[in-house]
Amino acid sequence: MEPIGSPGRRVARQDSQALTPIRIIMSDKEFENEFPAEQELDHTEDVAAEIPGAPIKLVVEARAHGWRVDHYLVRLYSNFSRAAFQRVLEDKGVLINGLPVKGARRLRVNDCIEFHLPEEPDRTLPAEDIPLNILYDDDSLIVINKAANMIVHPGRGNYLGTLAGALQFHFDKLSDVAGKLRAGIVHRLDRDTSGVLVVAKDNTVHHHLSRQFEERTVEKEYRAITWGEISFDRDYIETHVRVSNRNRERMMVCPEGGNSRHAATFYEVIERFRGFSFVRLCPQTGRTHQLRVHMHHLGHPIVADRLYEGHATLKRSDLLDDVPEDQDEVLISRQALHALKLGFDHPVTGKRMEFEAPLPDDFVKALDAIRQYRTKPARRLPAHH
Repeated sequence: MEPIGSPGRRVARQDSQALTPIRIIMSDKEFENEFPAEQELDHTEDVAAEIPGAPIKLVVEARAHGWRVDHYLVRLYSNFSRAAFQRVLEDKGVLINGLPVKGARRLRVNDCIEFHLPEEPDRTLPAEDIPLNILYDDDSLIVINKAANMIVHPGRGNYLGTLAGALQFHFDKLSDVAGKLRAGIVHRLDRDTSGVLVVAKDNTVHHHLSRQFEERTVEKEYRAITWGEISFDRDYIETHVRVSNRNRERMMVCPEGGNSRHAATFYEVIERFRGFSFVRLCPQTGRTHQLRVHMHHLGHPIVADRLYEGHATLKRSDLLDDVPEDQDEVLISRQALHALKLGFDHPVTGKRMEFEAPLPDDFVKALDAIRQYRTKPARRLPAHH
């Protein structure tokens, strides 16, 4: 189905009575915050021999043109950390076309890279007895309702309490396409985003699922609570995004070109309140923080989004004036964003499968309070004489 609207413009439909369900196709292929949405690589014969200290020689293919060499090596050999490769680079142990290079060196097609793998791989991810809300489980895949405040896989100093660690505890068989630290992980949700996530049990299934994300045949639908009353009933947002210069943890909307990535989102307002909106979001691309960035760019950031909105919580006192301190309470303490639905073709049976994770308790608590205290009064029709 063609996306709503055309590139470079926003299309709004104001008549909320005329809204009909729309099937939105999108991609959600992200590697990690610093390295989003890269393509898969073809060096399977090299990656198979991940022996510490092993000599490696490879030629850069076209799809890796422009990548940083440190990102490229971590992508190929995901059982070794970026820090481990940085040490090899600092010791002038990575040669491109016979010359030592730094990690920021950008690759060109047909560059010849020679190096030795780091002497010690990253330690094996420990299995952790963390409860999981399993929506579906068969011989090929698992569908999880991920809780908020759970990192999908280790990174940036967060090694414990991850979904990857929990999967190691609960399941004997997981794919290892993405490396031992990301066993089974096909796609990600942000740490404080809850909702549906699919996990692969073997490499063939992993490849099939990854291809569906890449080819945009996976259907995703989110729910969010945002600040402010969004003007349009529905809209299609199309921008480019990149890492912010001021804060490397944030993404920002930017002009096309350079390291920017195309990002597109469809949204539809479900309910409006005084100062808030309850929104359906359907990403058509899978950029890092895409939904959070787009809503912030519109001037309607997601409630309690610490990184983009600046406030880490929504309290009762944010909805009512003069709330006594002893009667105040936190309604939600993480971004009010939930991956509600996920649809894909089963890699083995070919059957179309759709899963839904109900809104979590903190989201419902915040939404109910907004409905209670911020519902807009009904409009009065003019009297006819």
